[in-house]
Formats: sequence, structure tokens, C-alpha cells
Amino acid sequence: MDAWDEIRTAWHVARAGTVSGAAEALGVHHATVIRHVDALEARLGVKLFQRHGRGYTLTEAGQMLAEAGAEIDARLNRLGAGLSGAEGGISGDLVMTVPPELSALVLPALTALRAEHPRLMVRLRTDRRVLRLEQGEAHLAIRAGERPQEPDNVAQPLGRFGAALYASDTYLQRHGRPARDADLVHHVFIADEATDSRVPCFRWLADLAPEVALRSDDAAAQETAIRAGMGMGFLFADRSGTGLEQVMPTRPEWSGPLWLVSHIDLHRSAKLQAAMGALKQSLGPAAGTAP
Repeated sequence: MDAWDEIRTAWHVARAGTVSGAAEALGVHHATVIRHVDALEARLGVKLFQRHGRGYTLTEAGQMLAEAGAEIDARLNRLGAGLSGAEGGISGDLVMTVPPELSALVLPALTALRAEHPRLMVRLRTDRRVLRLEQGEAHLAIRAGERPQEPDNVAQPLGRFGAALYASDTYLQRHGRPARDADLVHHVFIADEATDSRVPCFRWLADLAPEVALRSDDAAAQETAIRAGMGMGFLFADRSGTGLEQVMPTRPEWSGPLWLVSHIDLHRSAKLQAAMGALKQSLGPAAGTAP
């Protein structure tokens, strides 16, 4: 176990690039991290890291060890998740990843899931980076766009997601309400930070090339800016009756397919089956309709 603790510590140093980052991830003192790395290098008789002022970088031997450590840690994470959900026991952590724009869509399903299984603790990660289920970064993923192709993952269709165009009363009083697409070029928009976004509505907006008041990779910040009257923008969940007006409903070019993705090792566990059932029941029908 001492050797595994040292390997795990070295892997976290490799991920974070710094002792402090690894210590934070592991919940230990930075001195413990240094001691583990030094002990592992002494045990193996090789240098795993090059130390420098900005942090730690892997040597060739360190790269080999980091790859092995990532695989072992992922297998242990999947084993732990599988064991905690075995024999109908639905408790412990459920780590789920979803694109930031779609986080509001999953919350009703997760609320219902927690009400039925109060011993379950959901960790919702809204990350633009595609988290790797095979490395244990998440147990379950909702992905948009083309069907995921990772060989050890199970991808199930979950309908389609659509964005509608919203604006605040303040914005519409100041700028007027567009009646057709040709009017939109005279309006101001809130947009995604990435000008080459894979989200269909933001791709459409880039082609329209209107004035953009604010760009952000934070979906909550985009909605706040729309509410403040800074510009019109796309939202992926119904906001009617919340101080926002739907200017234009969703349309095919603003929508795309959704996929529910799990790793084959965990796919049949009671925990994931319960989570996937809740998402299909709540999100499946909703995803195919205009927000």
C-alpha cells in the first residue's frame, strides 16, 4: 500500500505539474507529496521528475509511471463505483459531466434522483474539456454533437437539444423586437467565448456576424448578461415567465443530438442505471421540444 500511495501521489504531481496542486487534489500537506515522490524515486532508482521554478515536469521514466498510475487509479475508481452500487445499493458519489450550456437541463432529473435515493451525492462537472470515463474522471456523461466513438464506452441517444433566442424586457424596449432573421443583424448579442464553438446555435450566430457585446465560456454569465439587457442570447432551457422573453423559438439549425455515455465497466451498476433512468425520463422528452 505504501508503494501505491507513492505512485498515486506521483501521478497527481504529473497531472497538476506542481506539488501544491497535487497536495490540494489529495487533501494532504505538500510535505507529504514531496516525501512520497522522493521515496518512490529512491525505491525505483530513477528520476521521475525534473524540478524547476515553475513546478515539476516528467522524465521519460516518469511518463511511463504516470500512464500506469492513471490506468490503475481509473480502474480502482470504477471498481469503487461498481461496488458501492452493487446489489441495489444506490449511495455515495455519482460524478457526472455535462456541457456548461446544458447544465440547467439536467438539474430537474438530478433533483428527482436525489429525492428517490437520498444517500446519493451528485458531483456535477460542467467542463468544456471532454472528461475521460475510461480514466475515472467521471461516471456518466451527457455529450452533444456526433455520436461518441470511444471503444469502451456505451453511448445511448437522448433525443435532441435545442436553443431558443431570449431577451430581457429592458433590451426589447430599447432596441425593439426582431420580426424576422434579416432584423437580427441590427441587434446586439451575447455569445460563446469560442468563435469556433461546436454548439449549433453559436455556429449559426458566427455566420450571421452581428454585433457582440459580451463573450463568455460561462453559461450562467451569459444568462446574467441577457437578463441585464446587455444583448440577446441563446438559452437551452425554458426561461419564459422569468423576466425573459423568447424572441424566437428553437429551429433545426440551432439544435443537435444528445448522447448519454457510460463506461462499459459501470454501465450495468445499480447507481448508473438509476441515474440514466432519471435522465431519460426527464431529459429525453424535454430535449426534443423547443425550450
